[in-house]
Amino acid sequence: MSAGDPIRPTILATRVIPNVEPAFAARLGLRAGQHSLALVTCDLDDALYVCLDEATKAADVEVVYARSFYAGSAHASGPLSGEIIGMLAGPTPAEASAKLQACVDYAHTRAHFTSADHGDALVFFAHAIARTGSYLSKQAGVPPGSPLAYLVAPPLEATFAIDAALKAADVALVNWFAPPSETNFSGAHLSGSQSAVVAACRAFADAVFEVAALPREV
Repeated sequence: MSAGDPIRPTILATRVIPNVEPAFAARLGLRAGQHSLALVTCDLDDALYVCLDEATKAADVEVVYARSFYAGSAHASGPLSGEIIGMLAGPTPAEASAKLQACVDYAHTRAHFTSADHGDALVFFAHAIARTGSYLSKQAGVPPGSPLAYLVAPPLEATFAIDAALKAADVALVNWFAPPSETNFSGAHLSGSQSAVVAACRAFADAVFEVAALPREV
């Protein structure tokens, strides 16, 4: 593959629990009416966070658990673990299944990392979200339906590129993921108008490509 090519996430495993056992539901923090649970694992964590958020739009479904695994997919606990597990709670099995399918579809078509070099050793995530769902709205502290730039890269690249994105567009830094994350990356959420968010993503990507092309400036 070449620099600029998409690195698409792989959904590794999915399951729906139609009616969660009450004691387990309480431990999971499920609310009254949340009877069904959809489970999903994926090999790219940030892509799946965006896909889970997509599943919460216009539906009575909530992300009740989403966590990255330490050290990433290359050090997964099993062949179906990847680097993240997500859980979507809904009132019925049909609703949970439908929104799980929306999550999977978004992973296949929209949310992807990008290669910054010809060997795909350096990858980054610069995704412009036109309208946040309930999950990312809560994570970023913005109103539901807000535009959001979701930016992730290796630590030095991310630090350099976040600064470039903030200078290139009228956006606000609402979340900074200091290095190292569970998967040893770094990143940020930036809020603003839809056009500003898109411009910030472009500036972030350009800055990562710059570092990849010339790693040592000094």
